[in-house]
Amino acid sequence: MLKARKLIVRCALALALAVVFMAGSAWAKDAKYVFFFIGDGMGLPQRAASSAYLGKKMAIDAMPAQGITTTFANDRFITGSAASATALATGVKTNINYIGVDPSFRPVKTIAEMARDKGMKVGIVSSVSVDHATPAAFYAHVKTRSMYHEIDHALADSGFDFFAGGGLKDPQGKKSKAPMGDALEKAKANGYKVVTDKKDFMALKPGDGKIIAWNAWLQDGKALPYVMDMTDKDITLPEFTAKAIEMLDNDKGFFLMVEGGKIDWACHANDAAASIDNTVSFDKAVQKAMAFYDKHPDETLIVVTGDHECGGLTLGFAGTKYGSHYDILSHQKVSFQKFTDETLADFKKKGGDFNAMKPIITADFGLKFEGDAKTDPMVLADYQQADIEQAFKRSMADEKIQGGDYLLYGEYDPLSVTLTHVLNQKAGLGWTSYKHTGVPVSTSAIGVGSQAFNGSYDNKDVATKIMASMGMPAKAVYADAANVRVAAN
Repeated sequence: MLKARKLIVRCALALALAVVFMAGSAWAKDAKYVFFFIGDGMGLPQRAASSAYLGKKMAIDAMPAQGITTTFANDRFITGSAASATALATGVKTNINYIGVDPSFRPVKTIAEMARDKGMKVGIVSSVSVDHATPAAFYAHVKTRSMYHEIDHALADSGFDFFAGGGLKDPQGKKSKAPMGDALEKAKANGYKVVTDKKDFMALKPGDGKIIAWNAWLQDGKALPYVMDMTDKDITLPEFTAKAIEMLDNDKGFFLMVEGGKIDWACHANDAAASIDNTVSFDKAVQKAMAFYDKHPDETLIVVTGDHECGGLTLGFAGTKYGSHYDILSHQKVSFQKFTDETLADFKKKGGDFNAMKPIITADFGLKFEGDAKTDPMVLADYQQADIEQAFKRSMADEKIQGGDYLLYGEYDPLSVTLTHVLNQKAGLGWTSYKHTGVPVSTSAIGVGSQAFNGSYDNKDVATKIMASMGMPAKAVYADAANVRVAAN
């Protein structure tokens, strides 16, 4: 009787262990489809302000895994996009401006390169140029992010399947000390199809092969226009993302990195409305991945993070005390960039005084020079009108900003940045910088291995956590320099 009981217990234990083993195996299944979304300049306040503006949670804030991530570089507390993106792509801390290499200039393999070598398809999408710091950190290995020509050649040699968003900054080597030939022609020779027309882009099918695509209108720095400046003729970040998913989907899986780069650029200029619009568009791009996840929940991992905060955005302003009025931002109709490059430039050519500028300011930013400020929040106070008029005079005179005036205007057009400052302050938002800050960022995740992204960790750990979810060793891997294009100065 006792022997029978022992046998029953042993069988039960064996069965329990088998169940645990099978469950563990299922739980430990590698991610087959991996999405990595990086909001450049998207810190905690950028996410919070965007949700408050919408009046609801964004998709990235509703993900089950939520973490806090530090962003410092190897040689500076306040990081830059190159150093931060390299940490996110490789798991290695590096110096400011370094791309894909460690502080001693040793090349490090990126998650994207690992995915490619594993037989997965790879895509890179960005709202700025696809050779800018963040996207470049996933396929290039250079000592400074400004080596666009060398980065463009690394893109052409990468073997990745899909590049889209902004354009290329120096494919012909016009700004390079040692031109290497036309990188775009090399890419075509390597099998890439170049597409710049929206109709042609939207018609692409998986059988069309490797793609390099960008929007026909590149507003500044070979980047997509700010969302508020776009028309139906432009390809949006969500549309680029959706097409990337369609083109990359295959039985062996894929890795897709999508960067919301113009969030950062708007924050550098202290343009909250442009930043929020681009953050919302970034979230819509994530929703395209979520739709894919809903069809493949047991095989997909989606990770969303920021490379750093930018501008020192604060969700509060002394002038409004405890008041937050984010709806005021909806009065802004153009970005600071379009106002500077088009509206103000045209005004300067035609000439005119401040009175002639007032109705233009009202039309583009909603700010009013007449009325009762007690009943209409868009009416400017006397001191605000004085600040705007002073900035107008400096803009018209093309004054060089120096000394303490940098605190007022940064490196931007005085009138443009003053208008966004006033509008932001009325909404209850403030800025402390025209550069990055060292505050932590949020990291969110859903899908295979997403539980690892809860808690507090450094940005280099984001990379190793993704590696682990893909079934690869969770550690940095140094590349063979003979097989990786490494360019020095």
